Amino acid sequence: MANHKTASPRPDLNRIIRDNRIDDFRSPNLALGMRPVEFAPGKSSWIWETQPESALNPFGSVAGGYLAVFVDEILSTAIGSILEEGEWAVTAELKLSYLRALTPQRLEGHGRVIRRTRSVAFMEAEVRNAAGEAAVIASSTWVISQSASR
Repeated sequence: MANHKTASPRPDLNRIIRDNRIDDFRSPNLALGMRPVEFAPGKSSWIWETQPESALNPFGSVAGGYLAVFVDEILSTAIGSILEEGEWAVTAELKLSYLRALTPQRLEGHGRVIRRTRSVAFMEAEVRNAAGEAAVIASSTWVISQSASR
């Protein structure tokens, strides 16, 4: 895999995540009600208290695409917690397994980095419903890039 050298799109973001400054974390997806709970080295925890009606499919369940966005937020902050200055990462592959349908309810998600190399990270995440049952499991690969100045 190539070691890409470009400018980091958000040089401050990894620092915010590494410092566990959840109140300073910004993402357009927070408007959906998703919220970070904790950032730790190689880990991330989130909650999604209530899902907006726009996130529901015609059957009243949370749409899989919105759950994928939730998982992506979880994973992006888990990898961000271990990136060094001048590094950034993007999703190269994401596999989701939907274990049960989810009606609107409090969802809790956790993600972690399983292994990180210089240019790739392997990760996993899980989303649990309000009863604490696993509802979504995910595995993902992320490509790590360095800023041109490194």
